[in-house]
This record gives sequence, structure tokens and C-alpha cells, in this order.
Amino acid sequence: MTADNAMPLHWPEGDVTRVPYGAYSDPELYALEQQRIFRGPVWNFLCLEVQLPNAGDYRTTFVGEMPVIVVRDENGVINAMVNRCAHKGALVCHKERGNSRSLTCIYHSWSYDLRGKLEGVAFAKGVRGKGGMPADFDPGLRELEPLRVEIFCGLVFGTFSPETEPFEAYMGDAIGGFMKRNLNRPLRLLGSHSQILHNNWKLYAENLRDSYHATLLHTFYSAFNINRLDMEGAITLSQKGWHSISHAKRATLRADKEYKAANVHATKSDSKLAGPQLLKSWEEFDDGITHSIQTIFPTAAVQFILNSLAFRFFVPRGVDKTELFWIYLGYADDTPEQTRMRVMQSNLTGAAGLVSLEDGCINEFVQRGVRGSETHSAFMEMGGRDVASSEGSRATEVAVRGFWQGYREIMGIA
Repeated sequence: MTADNAMPLHWPEGDVTRVPYGAYSDPELYALEQQRIFRGPVWNFLCLEVQLPNAGDYRTTFVGEMPVIVVRDENGVINAMVNRCAHKGALVCHKERGNSRSLTCIYHSWSYDLRGKLEGVAFAKGVRGKGGMPADFDPGLRELEPLRVEIFCGLVFGTFSPETEPFEAYMGDAIGGFMKRNLNRPLRLLGSHSQILHNNWKLYAENLRDSYHATLLHTFYSAFNINRLDMEGAITLSQKGWHSISHAKRATLRADKEYKAANVHATKSDSKLAGPQLLKSWEEFDDGITHSIQTIFPTAAVQFILNSLAFRFFVPRGVDKTELFWIYLGYADDTPEQTRMRVMQSNLTGAAGLVSLEDGCINEFVQRGVRGSETHSAFMEMGGRDVASSEGSRATEVAVRGFWQGYREIMGIA
């Protein structure tokens, strides 16, 4: 780390419209993020409550680079702890998911209960009166490091920091209220997968919030009138600007002249779908919103595209590599026909999605493009320079600026 724990890179003072390109490649900054953000006063997505239906069910995940176990105990409580044995530091759980009455490290057979408390040490008393742990050994001091856990709308979040405010307050009324709209009843897991992105994690955090690119890069959006900037919509930010909602109303398409003037390639397409049932949908809500991306700082999002409900979260795998996870959802009370339609529409997104395919490579283009230009800066003034909700237009980078406002605050950048 730099001298006196100084902030790596030169950051324009108080300016969220400028981000030094080195922020996507500096190893010292990446290491500092692991402490100040992922172990700092934020809520990190861990899993879905529905993924742990039974006592003893566990899943392994990550908070930043930190391996974490999430488990439902015999009392039905969901606990989370660092996946690191208190003895020698080995992983305790190696599988992605499973069910167990206890958690045992295979290295020396130290075992923990489903709350992370140490309950067994092999040969703690030695053999035939010799060896073993010292007389003053206290197993109560050797638990798995815990996280605070909160569950909101069936989503399980964890934090290492005692300073993190309760999750609902962390989200705020507008953002939390919209999450309740989307996740308003018991969920059904339809499927999941992940993909590797060859770019820094912050580039995907920006991408999720970038409503400006959505109908320029994503041909399918505009060609088939799923999401366009000439539909009514808005960007809603949380009070601090960290979290955001971008929404559009498909029925309000006006085919404005700006699209022709901008020479947007997607609007020139006269393509037809061989399987038009892909876009068959029904109105689930009475507010007219048919497309929404809701971000949760730092690394999560809820999407509702037509009737495709999904949760995304992403994990840094190094300074220039990110793993993006997709979890597709329905509601427990969906009819078989509604489930079929949600599964069909899941083809819009994901690693090979008709809409999101381009996002799998575009941020790598940025990662490659800024190499050697670490002292230059990204320029983000579309829609102005402020960090405030935008009711009039989604041709704005305000939500991206909101992410950087949160980032700079937590990282301690003036």
C-alpha cells in the first residue's frame, strides 16, 4: 500500500463526473476496496432465502474475495460466517451447496455447529495423556468469524461492519418500496448460471446503472421495442445516490425523431422473430412499468424485463476479472403457463442473452482500451453533473455518478 495508507491514484477533488482509468487496474486500490467496501459499512448479497429451505442447508459464496458460508440452523435461523477454519485457515466447506448437521474442516477435523461455534477438536485431550491442547485453550474464542445477517423480501444480505445501518434504512423508502413491488410474495427458483467477465468489477457496477447505453448497444431492445429512450421512464436514486432504479413503460413508445437523428443502428432493423412467443407477456402491475433494473450498492441488482424476474450479483475475482451470477425467479403461486413464459423470457438476459450478450464483452473493451492511460479519466456528464433522480429522461449517467458518489464516500476520497 502507498505510504501512510494514502489513496492510490489522483482523484479529481469532489467530482463524480471524472474517474481515473487507473481505478480499473490499480492493484493497491483493489486491495484497499476489499477492506473499505466489502468489509465496510455496506450490505452484501449472500443468497436467496428459498435456496436454504431446510435445516442444515448451506451455500458457499463470497463477499469481495472473502469466502463465506451461509447456513440455516436447526432453529430455522440463517447464519453467515467466513469460510475459514479458526485453526489453520483452510476452507471448511468446499461444495457450492449441501446439507449437514455440522461444519467440519477436513484438514484436522475441527468441527463447528451451524452457528459457527467450535464444538469439536480432534485429540483435544491428546493421546494416552500426552499432547493435546493447552489447559487454558478456550474453544469459545475459536469460532468462525460471523457476519450480521438480514433478510429482506426473501434476499439474504450480510455485513461485517457493526456500523452498517439496518437494511431497509440502507435502501431508503423509494428503493426499498420498489423492491417490495417486485418481490412481493414467496419466490420460486427457476434456474441460475454464472459467467466470467474479463474486466474490473466496477465496470459492471457502472454498466448496470448506465441507462444511456441500453438502447444504443443492445440492438434487440430497440429493434423489438422492449426498452427505448423514447418510452416514458425515469431514473430514481436513493437519498445518497448509491442505489438506483431505471424503468420504462413499453406502451408509451413515441418513436421520437431523436432516434433517427442519432442514427441508432438498432432502429433500422426490420427483423422479425421466428418465435414471437418469446416476447409474449402479460401486465403484472398497474403502474405501466414493463422494464426495470434496480441496483443495490455495491454488487447486486434486481431486473424485471417484461415478465422475466431475475437477480444478479457479481464477485471480484482479481483486479481485471469478475464473476457475474444470474438467478432466474418466479413466484410460488405462478400458474404453469406463467412459469413457462418467464422461462422463455429468461433468454433475453444471461451470458448468451439476446439483450445482455453484448455486456459480456463491452466492459472488456474498456479494460483493454484504457490500458496504459491510467492518468487519464472517464468523462460522465450525460444528463448533467449532479446526483439526483431524473424524471424527464434516461439519456443520463446520473446513476453511474451515484455509484461513484457512494464509492468515494466509503473509500474516503475527498
